[in-house]
Amino acid sequence: MPKIMKRNAKGMHDRNRSRISRIFSLNIGTIVFGILFVYIILSVIMYITAVHVKSYRVSSGPLAKNQTYTGVAVYSEEIVNADATGYIDYYAQDGARIRSGGVIYGVSPDQKAKTSAVPDADTLKAIRSDMEAFSQLFDPGDFHDVYSLKYQIEGELLNLSLKDNAVNVTGAMTLGNETIYTSGSDGVICYSADGCEGIGTRQITSDIFDEKSYHMTSLKTDRQISAGDPVYRIIKSEDWSLLIPLTAKQIVHLSDISRVRVKFLKDGVTQNAAFTILTTADGTYYGKLDFSSGMIRYLDNRYIDIELVTNNEVGLKIPVSSIVTKKFFTVPEEYAVSGDGRQIGFLKLTQSKNGGSEPVFTPATVYDYKNGLYYVDDSALTNGDIIVRDGSVTERYIVRDTAELEGVYSMNKGYAIFRRINIIDKNEDYCIVEKGTSYGISQFDNIVENAANVKESQITAG
Repeated sequence: MPKIMKRNAKGMHDRNRSRISRIFSLNIGTIVFGILFVYIILSVIMYITAVHVKSYRVSSGPLAKNQTYTGVAVYSEEIVNADATGYIDYYAQDGARIRSGGVIYGVSPDQKAKTSAVPDADTLKAIRSDMEAFSQLFDPGDFHDVYSLKYQIEGELLNLSLKDNAVNVTGAMTLGNETIYTSGSDGVICYSADGCEGIGTRQITSDIFDEKSYHMTSLKTDRQISAGDPVYRIIKSEDWSLLIPLTAKQIVHLSDISRVRVKFLKDGVTQNAAFTILTTADGTYYGKLDFSSGMIRYLDNRYIDIELVTNNEVGLKIPVSSIVTKKFFTVPEEYAVSGDGRQIGFLKLTQSKNGGSEPVFTPATVYDYKNGLYYVDDSALTNGDIIVRDGSVTERYIVRDTAELEGVYSMNKGYAIFRRINIIDKNEDYCIVEKGTSYGISQFDNIVENAANVKESQITAG
């Protein structure tokens, strides 16, 4: 009987211990899970409520992109019409300069027999070059440019035919049954027309800036012409103008400019131009760019794409919101000395072992130098420090005067470090700062975008 009771008591004890063990194990798991849950909740709350430091990568370039325009070219040009009916032969090359009295074309009542002109290597090379250049710059929205290429290639092939069937002209006005016509003035010959010849700036309306209805026509032909038909266009002066439409915002931006640098997007050439703002007959404003050279490069183009180079200041571009100011101690330059390695420092009076004071060289980080003053941070000097002039015991300076420098907070090392800047251009959102500033920033540095949310030495990583 006692043995049975002992076994029952032992079994009950084991069951109780097992039940307690299960309860204790459950409680430990619950506690650990609870701690992790609370930690996660707190971390989420801290992340949501914390001020997040947004970085900005420093880039290099102008403050803003230069504006591009499509201008209308205005030349001192004239269309010359045929004086007689017949078949025409051309003796002046397209785009050639010709003097007054120079032979341009001849007209005869009968068409001359022409041999088939086979393009030589130079002509084929020129045609391939024209086509490659055209394909690189072609815009499907400007399909009318295809006609210009067509007439350009036709002109080159026709010139080759004329070269193979050239007629020697000795200065007589007639040669056999052919009448020879000469130029009445010096100029550049062009065998194309678009109906815009002779339009001066006073006759300009807003319709002329519409390229969709524009069409350039080749004047060269191997068919019979009639008296009064246009034969060629002559441009009599190197002086020419380019008209660009302007918006109200562009007028404000360009109102103080009298001369401007112009980049031609067709070939990358840049030229200086005189600039004025005028009004069209229908009340639209436009800019007038006057050139004294370069006309011959664009005489086959009425519409020319350009860029006005008005943003000349180039440096490191940063947002205005990243700029902060920091106070620095200002120390006269005569109190500066050079230590080992030529580092600039100051002789600061420090208590010696015998209870007196002695000057001790203290290296310093100099952030700037202006008007005979060194700008030093508080890592080397503090307010009230006394420094002495090298070689003198009586000349002393008490460190207390301060001045502010502009800068940004660098994030490259994971915490906010002040870096000095010199602003050279600025607008509402961004500014351009100098490159190569001592204790400054460089291209591709990461800086704090909104400096108002950060303090110096604050951790910014993560």
